[in-house]
Amino acid sequence: MASSKSSPPGFVFSILIIISFFNFVTCNNQHILSSCNFDAIYQLGDSIADTGNDVQDNPSSKFARLPYGETFKKATGRCSDGLLMIDYIALSAGIPFLDPYLNKDGLFDYGLNFAFAGATAMSAEDLAKWNVSFVPTSISLSRQLDWMFSYFNTTCRGNKDCFKKNGKALFMVGEIGGNDYNYAFWQGKTIEEVKTMVPEVVETIKQATKRVIGYGATRLVVPGNFPIGCFPVNLTKYQTNDSTAYDELHCLKELNNFSIYHNYLLQQAIAELKEEHPDETVVYGDYYNAFLWLLSKADLLGFDPISLQKACCGIGGDYNYGLSSWCGDPKVPVCENPNERLSWDGVHLTQRAYELMATWLVRDIYPKLQCEYIVSYSSAV
Repeated sequence: MASSKSSPPGFVFSILIIISFFNFVTCNNQHILSSCNFDAIYQLGDSIADTGNDVQDNPSSKFARLPYGETFKKATGRCSDGLLMIDYIALSAGIPFLDPYLNKDGLFDYGLNFAFAGATAMSAEDLAKWNVSFVPTSISLSRQLDWMFSYFNTTCRGNKDCFKKNGKALFMVGEIGGNDYNYAFWQGKTIEEVKTMVPEVVETIKQATKRVIGYGATRLVVPGNFPIGCFPVNLTKYQTNDSTAYDELHCLKELNNFSIYHNYLLQQAIAELKEEHPDETVVYGDYYNAFLWLLSKADLLGFDPISLQKACCGIGGDYNYGLSSWCGDPKVPVCENPNERLSWDGVHLTQRAYELMATWLVRDIYPKLQCEYIVSYSSAV
């Protein structure tokens, strides 16, 4: 009888680690937020979370046509090939996908999405004070709050009713602020110049969060910024032959440090909010480390290792992103399998990337939302 060779212990251990890793990513995450008993979700933000407000306002938007939404076989107004993080957060909470506020035929029984592609935290007038004149939309965070409060004033029967209703909802205040910086960068300002804007952008987000709390919100997530030095748009714009400008993940260190600075000030602002509102739960949404986790584990997650920082829908250069030809233009190609790419169009991520980021984020925020305490308290009552 021929002898068989057993697999080396190290090899078996590696296989077990990989299997455990995939189980971590997929197991029970789909409904982990359901124990929080959210009645609704309300979303503020920009294109990272917009489920159709921009295309309702501007039907000729490139986000209103394929290849955007190709996973759905039709464009939905989402800036991706398919679903966004807010969609997966809603799934995890057992809430239907959020319809955009500007869709007057939408179903708003389980919350609303006020996010708008291109939106800024500061108003165009405030950005003008920083000599940022290129602001392609007038929809800022304050405008979205006006929409939100107009909706509540129409649907609530006085403040007490809103407090009761909104106390059972999840409020996502962002991600927002990234475009304030993008427009300044794209206008030619240096990182040091844009850095001086950060305290005011963060203060704007803080004051917006206070307004939301003032309308009865008790559980809020305030997301931070992405590591913007890892995205094809910036890797293309600021490409350099200086190898010391890049980190071990091939991201631009200076731009990532800028994001870290924004996120540091934002977390300080959240800490202040917690002191000012001890009865409310305000949680930082760590988009920065969620994306770095995704990028660092991409090979285990089925992404194409040679295209981690290349746009799926794009053309030109080392990062498949053209500064003058963008996704949606007739001659711009789309990769065969978006599930193997992190970046969809150089600025936004693919559905698969958003799904995995949402997985990481949900597991991170779940214990901080104190859902188990809320559930046991509710059952006792």
